[in-house]
Amino acid sequence: MRTQINVKYLDHPDIEEADAILRSCVHCGFCNATCPTYQELGDERDGPRGRIYLMKQMLETGDVSEKTQTHLDRCLTCRSCETTCPSGVKYGRLAEIGRDIMEEQLERPLQQKLLRWLIRKVLPYSRRFGFLLRLGQSVRPLLPSTLKSQVPLRQVKLALPKQQQTRRMLVLAGCAQPSATPNTNIVAARVLDKLGISLFTAPDAGCCGAVSYHMTAHEEGLGFMRRNIDAWWPYIESGVEAIVISASGCGSMVKEYGEKLSHDQEYATKAHRVSELTKDLSEVLLKEDLSQLELQDKGRKTAVHCPCSLQHAQQLGGHVEQILQQAGITLTRTKDKHICCGSAGTYSILQPEMSQKLLSNKLADLTIDNPEQIVTANIGCQLHLGSRSNIPVKHWIELLDPS
Repeated sequence: MRTQINVKYLDHPDIEEADAILRSCVHCGFCNATCPTYQELGDERDGPRGRIYLMKQMLETGDVSEKTQTHLDRCLTCRSCETTCPSGVKYGRLAEIGRDIMEEQLERPLQQKLLRWLIRKVLPYSRRFGFLLRLGQSVRPLLPSTLKSQVPLRQVKLALPKQQQTRRMLVLAGCAQPSATPNTNIVAARVLDKLGISLFTAPDAGCCGAVSYHMTAHEEGLGFMRRNIDAWWPYIESGVEAIVISASGCGSMVKEYGEKLSHDQEYATKAHRVSELTKDLSEVLLKEDLSQLELQDKGRKTAVHCPCSLQHAQQLGGHVEQILQQAGITLTRTKDKHICCGSAGTYSILQPEMSQKLLSNKLADLTIDNPEQIVTANIGCQLHLGSRSNIPVKHWIELLDPS
């Protein structure tokens, strides 16, 4: 693809990268075949190829319209197109740069600005989010059914194992997970303890930075990243084996710390090391002897949902299925595994109509073989699927708890 970047963008720090990504696209359209919004709407502008043209037009003319904003906002950034693309176009990165420039060019309506600001000031802060969640849970019986489904039931916390193993790994607590599904990391610690690994958190670590960064508040997002690196660094220096992430959306971002902070002289080396050490929980379990868990109850027929952040961003599709099959758990057939469930971070809040359409499709695809439960690998997907599912939705690690 030939490009001629407008002179007003030549000083933008990421413009050369954006130009190179644009030039790598060969217009083949394979990406549209796996794009959830294109498949749902059939509009070229709601597929990756069309959005690439919109971003190219913006960077060449120097202008951006509300229509361009609408179509870029409607993108889930699920990165299914990247898995499909034969030319290796880094669409996700181009979308980050394009949205950043778009936000500078075109002011949003006050209602949109307020909603996006509220998300950034609540969701990444576990105490704020936890307080509001507990408030919602306390009045849940009084809520109308549409709102009640959005408030997950409160979990009774399980007991953590003692920190007694010689092998030690850090785990990211995250922002929503400690309040919404606290037992995910607790069960992960119990399972790994049985395998001879102690899992622990760094008290000062928090949000991975994805919420802010993906909403074009890049400096705010980088601040969260630097805070986590500072919190983890003493443990890294003491020789922890890995940084384990049980939420694949967060894992995708932490694995990109090295890239995101590559121009930061103070943090670049440390960020690169953090990304090297970061492992999805499935990557850790896949290398261990699961027979040590001595599972007595193999559980019920289970459908596996693989989040986009696991299969497309981290390229770890099939890992969870392999682990559960090794553990003797019966898995059911599913359809269109590559298609997003509609959660996509803050997408379910910002684009509720499209999100709900994709959720309906995904639940139908997951239940074609009448499973008794659904498991996934990401907190956002778990809550989103659980809001409409007629069967339990869990994190897959819960099936491996020996107790």
